[in-house]
Amino acid sequence: MTCRILFLLFVVSGSINLQAQDPLRFQKEVEELTKSDPSVNTKNLILFTGSSSIRLWPNLSKSFPAHNVLNRGFGGSEMSDLLYYSKSLILNYKPRKIFIYEGDNDLNAGRTAEQILIHADSLLSAIRKELPKAKIIFISPKPSEARWHLKVVYEDFNAKLKSWTKSRKDVYFADVWTPMLDANGNLLPGLLLEDNLHMNEKGYAIWTKVLNRFL
Repeated sequence: MTCRILFLLFVVSGSINLQAQDPLRFQKEVEELTKSDPSVNTKNLILFTGSSSIRLWPNLSKSFPAHNVLNRGFGGSEMSDLLYYSKSLILNYKPRKIFIYEGDNDLNAGRTAEQILIHADSLLSAIRKELPKAKIIFISPKPSEARWHLKVVYEDFNAKLKSWTKSRKDVYFADVWTPMLDANGNLLPGLLLEDNLHMNEKGYAIWTKVLNRFL
């Protein structure tokens, strides 16, 4: 009984900590994103959502020309933010496949792997309730020079995220971390913009190759 109480306290405290950032800070951005909803073709839709690495993807349709894809990324978001806006940015479109990139900003903000996965589990439950047949692909946080000091933290989260996806039906883990590193485990040169955080076309070319395997 004591162990169960401690576990529940951990879950509650983790949820409270994750709500330190107000999801309403993205309300205007989400409203702007969804203005074009009436014109969206939802037939056999493949949805990409998550933080700025999705939002800044240059011409997603060009990367996946054989598929009906939609970008609903919103920069700076965390897993809890996507959970909050899951209806507007995911469920309303009824996609058959969903690519999710969250965790990068969470880890930089000091969230633990366990805290992030609590919200990932809630997000998965919300999707499954309305889209039981959708395939969901969680993309690993990427390496970057700006956050290289968190390398060990990122690797730990990626391992736990991969393990978490394996225990869920029709949920997959897309590893973009490994192919962005050289044989010595260092970040490949020439993949990032001047901010040393976001990717250029060479970085997105690696992502395209990885994610094509799930299409």
